[in-house]
Amino acid sequence: MSMAETSGAAPAAFPDLLPALRPLLPELRGTLNANAPLADFTWFRVGGPAQLLFLPADADDLAYLLAHIPTDLPVTVIGLGSNLIVRDGGVPGVVIRLGRGFTDVSVEGTRIVAGTGVPDVKVARAAADAGLAGFSFLRGIPGAIGGALRMNGGAYGGETKDVLVEAEGVTRAGAKVRFTNADMGFTYRHCGVPDDVIFTRAVFEGRPGDPTEIAAEMAKITESREATQPIKSRTGGSTFKNPPGASAWKLVDAAGCRGLTIGRAQVSELHTNFLINLGGATAAEIEGLGEEVRRRVKETSGVTLEWEIKRIGLPLPPA
Repeated sequence: MSMAETSGAAPAAFPDLLPALRPLLPELRGTLNANAPLADFTWFRVGGPAQLLFLPADADDLAYLLAHIPTDLPVTVIGLGSNLIVRDGGVPGVVIRLGRGFTDVSVEGTRIVAGTGVPDVKVARAAADAGLAGFSFLRGIPGAIGGALRMNGGAYGGETKDVLVEAEGVTRAGAKVRFTNADMGFTYRHCGVPDDVIFTRAVFEGRPGDPTEIAAEMAKITESREATQPIKSRTGGSTFKNPPGASAWKLVDAAGCRGLTIGRAQVSELHTNFLINLGGATAAEIEGLGEEVRRRVKETSGVTLEWEIKRIGLPLPPA
């Protein structure tokens, strides 16, 4: 078991839980760090530390930790951090990041089996290489498979629900569970599986297709993203869900928010449903900008935008 406290001159943001947990986890194989910075795990590059950051070796290791830590200890899971704001005060409890033990991808006939730490684009490429159609939309989602399952991720006319066969996960109590597509309770940018289930593996079903046509479709999606989205900026992807019958970006634009800034956070001038860290922004500035956009859209159109970006952790206490 590897357990190491974060070192450095700055004082710890949270009480150190390692001494109390170490005797409970003699067989842990993953890495568990106290007061570990999280900003580098997010595309926005903002936010405070995790009280504990756990990088499990595999699904068995994840289940072991969950079964042996106190039941009242909060647990939060993150993936690639592409659709995430970590607040400046950090995240209490255990933050779990699914890394190397969850990045296998294999093709079995018309099916693709993938760990939930696998980037969506990697699954799209595996499908293209195997001549399987139905996965190109994943090229347009800048996240990992775990997030696609949790949010029914979709883009360019496709959604996760269209190709998923089943998903595996681990409950907060450390029990392994499996869900069919019907069990997932998919709706727009949402699944009905309890929030405390951590997805570990997914099986998808494609259909035979022409590799040349699939490659061309993926290239078109790539070209469209590069032309219309600020993908080379520090951003978090689509900020708000599209309301029924409307486009979030159009409502934001109509509310006069294109280019709006708070501190070093800005509404993208290229695509108004994207927020950008111009460099040196705080999580509070980014989230505050999003809330200001929501206020202005509500004022001008009567529509209350829902956040698509996940926000976790605590704000910094007042100075």
